[in-house]
This record gives sequence, structure tokens and C-alpha cells, in this order.
Amino acid sequence: MRKLLGVLVVFCILLGCKKKEETAQETETVNLEFQIQKMPSKLPINPEATAIVRNWKEFSTFNVSIDVLYKATNNEDLSLAIDDLIEKEKKMAEGKYPELFDTFQVKSRQQVMKTYLYKVKASILENQETTQPTIEMLEAYNALRKQFNVIVNSQLDKELILDEN
Repeated sequence: MRKLLGVLVVFCILLGCKKKEETAQETETVNLEFQIQKMPSKLPINPEATAIVRNWKEFSTFNVSIDVLYKATNNEDLSLAIDDLIEKEKKMAEGKYPELFDTFQVKSRQQVMKTYLYKVKASILENQETTQPTIEMLEAYNALRKQFNVIVNSQLDKELILDEN
């Protein structure tokens, strides 16, 4: 009787441990799925800024890659889109900016966006949750687009402000 009771206790312990492992794995995979529905939409650029950006080849190709990112439905698609975006961002940073947008305000926002691009890439490589870092990266991208609007809408003349005479 004691042997049967001992075997029954060991069997129950093994059976109980196995169920806990399965539920832990299921919740982990649910959290790691990329959720495109939560992505913020692209901020519109006003017509004056659009005319300037249209002639900026590096930003135009980067913008097309952002559109591809919005079509990603899983982490594999997201990984390919992020790799492409990193390459396009490097070319944009090395390229020539339009005169009006060749400012520290634009370059700093681009640097923040680059940081979030690498954060998304790290999340993908580490098999961590990718939705929130992607949202942060797209918010940084929208901040860059918003800065284009701010620069174009600014009525301040820098020459008058900086003139010391």
C-alpha cells in the first residue's frame, strides 16, 4: 500500500508540473505576436513641406519603406521591414538634406527615430514583445514629420533675431 501511495504522489507531482510549463509557454507566444492594429497612423505633412520633401530622394525612399512596415503582419515581415528601414535611414543620414530641413531639430528627431529602429531590431532578435517598440519608433517618425510642418509654418526670420547691430 505504501509503495502504491508513493508512486501515486510522484505521478501527481509530475503531472502537475507539466501543466504549468504548457500554460507558461502559451502566454509567452501570445504576448510576442506583432499587432499591426495598434500602430499609429502617419502624420500628414502640409503642402509646402510636401513640395520640399518630394525632391528629397533619401527621405522619399525611407517613407516608402515605412509604408511597407505598415503592411507587416508578423515578426518575420517586421524584421525584414526594420532591416530595410535601418539601411534607408543610414542613407538618409549620409545624404544631403534640403536647405530648409538641414537643421539640428530635424537631425535630432532622426537620431531618436534611429534609436527606436534599433530598439525594435533588438526586440526581434531577443524574441521579446515588438508591438510597443514599433509604436515608439512610429511616434518618433511622426515627430520628424511634425517638425517638417513646424519649420515650414515658422514665420520667424533667423537673420533678424541673430542680427546684433
